[in-house]
Amino acid sequence: MFTGIIEETGRVEFFTQRAAAWRLRVAASKALVDVALGDSIAVNGCCLTVVAFDATGLEFDVLEETRRLTSLSAVAAGGAGGVVNLETSLRFGGKMGGHFVTGHVDGLGVIEVFEPRGADRYLRVRTPAGAGRYLIHKGSIAIDGISLTVAEASGDTFAVWLIPHTVEVTNLAAKMAGDPVNLEFDLLGKYVEKLTAVRQG
Repeated sequence: MFTGIIEETGRVEFFTQRAAAWRLRVAASKALVDVALGDSIAVNGCCLTVVAFDATGLEFDVLEETRRLTSLSAVAAGGAGGVVNLETSLRFGGKMGGHFVTGHVDGLGVIEVFEPRGADRYLRVRTPAGAGRYLIHKGSIAIDGISLTVAEASGDTFAVWLIPHTVEVTNLAAKMAGDPVNLEFDLLGKYVEKLTAVRQG
């Protein structure tokens, strides 16, 4: 379980296909504190398991399905895809910002508009068809693992406003129109939908 408050951005050192899975290595610092094999870390909002680490970085095995269905397919060493958002799992007794994020990506969104408006940045994203039912004005959404508040919702598109700090400390600084982003919709809304469907069935 995560909160969507990004702790740092990591630099992709390699992302290569191996016999059993893809192997992703990310240079990090804050995410290395107290890390252990088997820990869960959100990488661009995808919950991945630490399979190796050393003093400078973390390694993860990534299933082909995970790579295919998320924005990790665009991750590579160097360039815009070489920076990923990192968040370690929620610890009891710590601060609880953001909202509950599982790290289980619901689908890929596509950035339609990303532009400065005054001192802030405006970001509009198109969701997969039909996913707009999970969007509510002032509700929560995770974009590449970042907890954000929906400012506008219309059909299968939504918009958020970003303060300069959020852009500076996440991978959003390198994003532009047309780029894919991982989306995780609010957990409560998905449960309500499921329970309602069961009761009506």
